[in-house]
Amino acid sequence: MSRVGEKVKKARLENKLTQKQLGKKLGVSETFINEVETGKKILNEKLIDRISKVLNTDINDISMYSEEPVYDETPKKAPENKSFKEHKDNKEVNEIWNKAFGDVLKNVPIYDYSLSNVLSFRQMPVYSNKIEGYPQDKVFFISIEDDDMLGFRIAKGDLAFCHAIKEVQNNSIYLLEINNERFVRQVKKLDSTKILLVSNKASVKAETVNIKEAHVLGKVDKIEIQL
Repeated sequence: MSRVGEKVKKARLENKLTQKQLGKKLGVSETFINEVETGKKILNEKLIDRISKVLNTDINDISMYSEEPVYDETPKKAPENKSFKEHKDNKEVNEIWNKAFGDVLKNVPIYDYSLSNVLSFRQMPVYSNKIEGYPQDKVFFISIEDDDMLGFRIAKGDLAFCHAIKEVQNNSIYLLEINNERFVRQVKKLDSTKILLVSNKASVKAETVNIKEAHVLGKVDKIEIQL
């Protein structure tokens, strides 16, 4: 029971009134009076003045406002779990940093020669919306699958950074497809219709093909040697 409730009940009993009778005089329900007396309801100053007049007793005690607990019917939120909050805060921070670094770093896929199986990713810096000077969606890595280019210091297991291209440039190295077979070769242009494919495993090997038979998949720009 609150201090206000005690004073209301004491004054009501001294005036020989029931809760129902007091409620009727005040224009409130019997339940309301009961909740006031049990401390479940807090009276505002206007209603305190009305009760004081009806019961002919001053129940307006200033000190009671700072000491008396207030009954609040609003459902209380469960205290937030600290570890969950820290996890949530850390997640938000990580998302901010990921977004920030996402503007300067990009995961470039590493493929096998099929260009359909992603083996892994390599983070590459982005400058002016490009990677190594090429559009972001045009670059990729391939994992070298054989030692056919060993004479060019390109061995099985090395990673080749490439960019997609359709036309060949003279004396450059490419990932090509000819007759449903894919391989890496150096390309030399012989004329407008023929190219020379050069490999060097144990010795130099060259093959002349019609340029229309060769499907260029990507130009090799850099090699990362795996030790």
